[in-house]
Amino acid sequence: MVKELWVDASGAGPWESRKKLVTTALESGASAVLVKSGESEKALRLGRISVFESSSPRIFIKSITSKGDEQEIVREGRKRDYVIVSTSDWRIIPLENIIADLQKEKSKILVEVAGVEEARTAFETLEVGVHGVIVKDMGLIKKVKSLIDESSSPALSLAAVEITRIEPRGMGDRVCVDTASMFSHGEGMLVGSQSNGMFLVHAETLHSEYVASRPFRVNAGAVHAYTLLPTGKTTYLSELSAGDEVLAVGHDGRTRTMLVGRCKIEKRPLLLVEARHAKGGISTLLQNAETINLVSEKGKAVSVTKLKVGDKVLAYIEEGGRHFGMKVKETIQEK
Repeated sequence: MVKELWVDASGAGPWESRKKLVTTALESGASAVLVKSGESEKALRLGRISVFESSSPRIFIKSITSKGDEQEIVREGRKRDYVIVSTSDWRIIPLENIIADLQKEKSKILVEVAGVEEARTAFETLEVGVHGVIVKDMGLIKKVKSLIDESSSPALSLAAVEITRIEPRGMGDRVCVDTASMFSHGEGMLVGSQSNGMFLVHAETLHSEYVASRPFRVNAGAVHAYTLLPTGKTTYLSELSAGDEVLAVGHDGRTRTMLVGRCKIEKRPLLLVEARHAKGGISTLLQNAETINLVSEKGKAVSVTKLKVGDKVLAYIEEGGRHFGMKVKETIQEK
C-alpha cells in the first residue's frame, strides 16, 4: 500500500497566510491538501493536486479524547471515503483499534502527526499501518515525504553472478531510458532477458573521452528485456514511456522511484551477456559500446567492452516466474 501525505491548509488565518502550505505541498509531491470550504479553486490555481475541503461529506475529522470518540470514528469510517484522526497525546492503542475495525472497509485512515517519528509509527502500527498522514507544519512536509519515499522502495538483495559468455550478436533495437532525476555512481536499473534474473545496468554517470556523462540516463538494453518497477511488477523496456515510474537500484540494494522523461528506441549493435549463479543462469542483450556498464561486487562500473568471462557483476535473482509482470509460483523456463 502506497502511503499518502496530506497537508492541512485549513487552519486559522486568512488564505494568504496559508497559501504557502499549498505551494510547499505541490513542490514536495504531497498526495493532497485540505482547505477550508470554498477554497478549492484558489488551491487549484497554484498547481495540479488533489484538493479536499474540510466540509466535504467524503471526509470525517475527529480528535480522540475518549473511547466514545474512537467508536464514532469507526461508525463514520464505514460511511466515508476518508477519516482524519488526531489525538492530543498521540496514543497508539486507539489507532490500532481503528485500523483493525476499518481494515475491510473502503475508507482510508489518515492520522495527524507532528513529527517524523510519529509518522513512522503510524505507518507501522499493526504492521499494515494507516493509509496516510496529515501535517500542518510546513517544515515537516518534505521530511515526511522523504520518509514515505524511503519506505515505499524497500531494499533489494543483490547477488554476484559470474560472466560465462559475452559476444557480439549483430544489430537490434535497444531502449535508452532518460529520467527526470539524477542517478548516483553505483546506481542504475535492473534489466534482463529472464524475469527471475536481471543485471544491474549502471547509469551513464561517468565521463569518458568519447561522450559527456548523462547522469539521468540508463542505456538499458534490447526492447524485449524486462525491468523491475517500483510496484514489484516487471515490464518490457519497449513498453516504458514518458510519465511512467521506474525503479532506480543502488549497488547496496537501496531503491528509489524515478519518473521517465522519455525513452529512445534506436538500432544499435548488441552484445549477448550470459552469467551463472547458484541456481542457474541469466542473460541479456546490451548495446555494444564502451559507455555501457554493469556493476562489480564493489559497486564500481564495469564497461561491457572490458568485461571478461569469469568476472563477477551484480544482479537481482528471484525464484518463480512472471505472468503479465506479476510474480507467480509457477515453473517457467526462459532461455
